[in-house]
Amino acid sequence: MDLEYRITEEQKFQVLLLKGELIDKNQAVNLIKDIDELMELGKTKLVIDLSELRYLNSSGLNVLIQLLTKTRSNGGESVICNVGKKVHELLIITKLNTLFKIADSQEVAFQMLS
Repeated sequence: MDLEYRITEEQKFQVLLLKGELIDKNQAVNLIKDIDELMELGKTKLVIDLSELRYLNSSGLNVLIQLLTKTRSNGGESVICNVGKKVHELLIITKLNTLFKIADSQEVAFQMLS
């Protein structure tokens, strides 16, 4: 399954919903371009919803790190939410759970970004 994504604005935050599998950086070329455009518009608070992401590997983790770096370098922040068990375990194994802010739901992510 390929990667699909949707970016919506809820409250004053950008919500990125990832769906499918994120296993190759080439899958995320358009996603990174869209995020760059949001950064140029000053929309730097990003909620990354992983509720529909079935699988993620090291290339996918690199994409998440790119998103985090882009928001922080533009004076914003990213929060990951609705992380499935397998992805959460991967974040712990790689110690990336200490780098990312992680929330149980979008609502909690909104509070963390406020």
